[in-house]
Amino acid sequence: MRVNCKHYDSRTYGEGEVVRKCRLDLAPEAPWRCPDDCKAFAVRLVDVGWQRGSFGHDAGAQPPEPEPEGEDIAALLDSAEDIINAAAPEILAEFQAKEKKSLFNRAKRKKNNNAKNKKKR
Repeated sequence: MRVNCKHYDSRTYGEGEVVRKCRLDLAPEAPWRCPDDCKAFAVRLVDVGWQRGSFGHDAGAQPPEPEPEGEDIAALLDSAEDIINAAAPEILAEFQAKEKKSLFNRAKRKKNNNAKNKKKR
């Protein structure tokens, strides 16, 4: 990734994992590599002369992990997509069951409330 691009973003999570990415999601091999001829590349000007604190951009000054090359990237992204696609139907069914139960309970409460209102009259 071109760390001097204004669209570059880096974030370190609590477990120490560092994510480096393009904010515009223009890296076709995202999140590892910007295209050499990226039309959105613009030099980051805001950082000139700034001092960064402990939460600043790349504050730990750790070198980036080696970037995977070629088919490794495609294989990794394909396997991640397969995992998501395998889990999606089960997750969707779980949410649909909760929604159906919620609609059933709402209808039941409405019926009970209508019955109570009729008794009051």
